[in-house]
Amino acid sequence: MKILSMNLCGKFLQLLILFITVLSSAQTNQHDSLRGEFIYFVKAKFDKRTDHRSEDSFLLQISDNRAFFANTVSLKSDSVMAVSGTTTHNPDGSITLGWKKGVGIPKTNFNFTIIQSNDKVEYFDYAGMALLTYKEPVIKNWKLVDEAKIINTITCKKAEVTFKGRNWIAWYSPEIPFPYGPLKFSGLPGLIIKITDDKGDFDFELVNSVPNSQLKGKVINIKKTRYTGAIETTQLKLKEAVRNAAANAAGVLASYGTTIIKGQEMLRQREKQREENEKYANPLELIIE
Repeated sequence: MKILSMNLCGKFLQLLILFITVLSSAQTNQHDSLRGEFIYFVKAKFDKRTDHRSEDSFLLQISDNRAFFANTVSLKSDSVMAVSGTTTHNPDGSITLGWKKGVGIPKTNFNFTIIQSNDKVEYFDYAGMALLTYKEPVIKNWKLVDEAKIINTITCKKAEVTFKGRNWIAWYSPEIPFPYGPLKFSGLPGLIIKITDDKGDFDFELVNSVPNSQLKGKVINIKKTRYTGAIETTQLKLKEAVRNAAANAAGVLASYGTTIIKGQEMLRQREKQREENEKYANPLELIIE
């Protein structure tokens, strides 16, 4: 979940994703009726060198048997590319992919999708053109605390858990009977309204929800291409694959339109900066399995 300044690399990866989008159906899952839709606002400290908190928002869509969690900018990018993608057939038989002139593609480094169900959590992300996934069990070691408070007019109860090396405090609402929440946090007897680690580095809070009256007849609108046909792997291998794909893309772009020597120097500088940033990285998950 670390935010990186890799605009050129991002553009290259977006073209790869656009290629998949053009060849795949843009249909949504017609079998997942929408039972709940919520927006979470996130404040996150990813760099130990500063107290700055990055801010972002994520969407949680809930159906009868599972919930989908994804970044709002990433989902908007999907929609823009779906209607703005272009395919040019060249005289030599090759195909050039792009998007309509003047169209701006929203950018984010949070392109993953998480699907929560009663027995597992599935994480999906692209490494280049390959969609990868890994599974984890639902959190079972929640400690329910006899304490309550009101958050944004919602009566909440407290729960605590240690997850991936961090201690978390969650506030959930039994009045909203969905056992889901932001990111991988699920398994409580009610929707998670707010969850914060004990150091205050990461904070997720529910800021908006769609009234039930507006959900009737609607379905989950997160595209199937984000979570179908994925190659199953482990969390560690997925993380390595994403890093390697970004480095390879950066290499292509570094040498594009310039000399190989200059491109190699750009790569060395970028790799040096990446290594320096990793020394001070403050990931949300301290333990990767």
